[in-house]
Amino acid sequence: MFWVPTKTFVGAGQISVLTGWDDLHSREEQTGVHPGDPIMLSPDYRVDELLSEYLNRSSFVLLEHETKRNYTSDYRVFFDFLWGRGKLWTQATADDLLDFHDWRVRSPQNPGRVGGAKWNRELAALTRLYDWANRKGYVPSSPVELRTIAGRYGGTTSVPAGREKSARTSNVHWLTPRAFRRWLDVGMRGHTAQGWPDVTWAGRLEARNVAYAELLFSSGMRLVEGASLLTVEVPRIALDGGRYYTGRLARAVTKSKRPRTFYVAAPVVGGIESYEESSRAAAIRRAQAKGRYEELADLRLVTHMTGQRRRLLHWRDRDGAAGHTALSEATVAERMTLYTEGPEGPEPLWLWLNEQGLPLRPASWENVFRAANDRCRQELGALMAEPPFCTPHMCRHSFALFMLVVLNHVMDARMGLTAEERRDFRLLYGDPWQMVQDLLGHAQRETTRDIYLAPVADLQLRSLLEDVPELNTGRRPMDETFARLAREAEGIQDVDDRLEGVA
Repeated sequence: MFWVPTKTFVGAGQISVLTGWDDLHSREEQTGVHPGDPIMLSPDYRVDELLSEYLNRSSFVLLEHETKRNYTSDYRVFFDFLWGRGKLWTQATADDLLDFHDWRVRSPQNPGRVGGAKWNRELAALTRLYDWANRKGYVPSSPVELRTIAGRYGGTTSVPAGREKSARTSNVHWLTPRAFRRWLDVGMRGHTAQGWPDVTWAGRLEARNVAYAELLFSSGMRLVEGASLLTVEVPRIALDGGRYYTGRLARAVTKSKRPRTFYVAAPVVGGIESYEESSRAAAIRRAQAKGRYEELADLRLVTHMTGQRRRLLHWRDRDGAAGHTALSEATVAERMTLYTEGPEGPEPLWLWLNEQGLPLRPASWENVFRAANDRCRQELGALMAEPPFCTPHMCRHSFALFMLVVLNHVMDARMGLTAEERRDFRLLYGDPWQMVQDLLGHAQRETTRDIYLAPVADLQLRSLLEDVPELNTGRRPMDETFARLAREAEGIQDVDDRLEGVA
């Protein structure tokens, strides 16, 4: 099976290529196909109408964008497996799924075997599809066999029998602050292992990439949360200074679907402003000169904004129709269509742009981080056994670790509280675990404690922080604290002391 963009209209059993944009747009609307919807073609280039109905007209469309993308990829692998057996997806049996499970997870003939967590996600995707098909009467029964287990709050529930019980619930890694700085310098700023700028480094998107990575590391945002920010949501440097600035994440872009206040360090805010005034502004000027924004059919021009607590974006579309969208309710897809009138024409409100001056899709950040990891391996592989690597979500993990250690240090060392005063402080403001939980937007403390902060869950932070080095050691504050933590806990990346001396 192949996944193709929806800008090619696919009819039942054939591909229909249309020459006129307006005709294409109207045909897509008539068939219920929208930008971003997946279309799956069989190896003989035929389209299954039932699959199209499921992907574009069922509860599948309500899933998060990344979930839809992942599930579509999972379906393709299973459908290819069935195609090799001469079967369509509607002909799958429980035995087919058992064989697929064995091949996917255990078979030595499969060079691309997956772990238990990945298999459980694929099984969840298939369970959703076949439950829908069975309810609709498109298949006589689901190939996914179920078993009954005790529910979390009493009662019973049904789960797929083929779930891998040994699957890891998380694969969490952390970076100490100095390891992150080294990864950023080498991977995204193009520095050499010795700490000097590389004269061969192109760095066209350096300001954007560095600003985004620092934003995630400083604020603990998820990939999509940081990637979908609008320029009007970014805090601005104030004349009276301040070490941290606050902003507000919209309900529609958070995983919990609840708005959340975020905190970001002043230098990071300055980096974002520098990006906006330099490479972002240049990309917009180039796009305007080439008329790229004039070609966008779904552009919405924001004319003004009203409200204080509930901000409304008032806009008009290409046809002149006026409307408004609550900023907190604007989805990722809607945000990518929002523009404002600048001195030279329309300008995106979407903060992060590609070289063409168009909104950078959130999924593209994975490739940016992957390229930075590749460069770190190339530059640092000869000097250290495990060069630092990072993903967008690792920035969030590392932020949580950093904040917990710092908050405990502030409460226990800097404030000089007695045991009684510390108890009163925690009753009033909450303990550091609660503070980090709130910053991350977790509904359950167990998620914060058992997954994100597992390395320190069983350590005595008082003894860990009792000997914090001062600035005159030549290192940044608390570098030695994090180095000690990295030595005592699994999964935390730090820079080798010998390498630290190279720069």
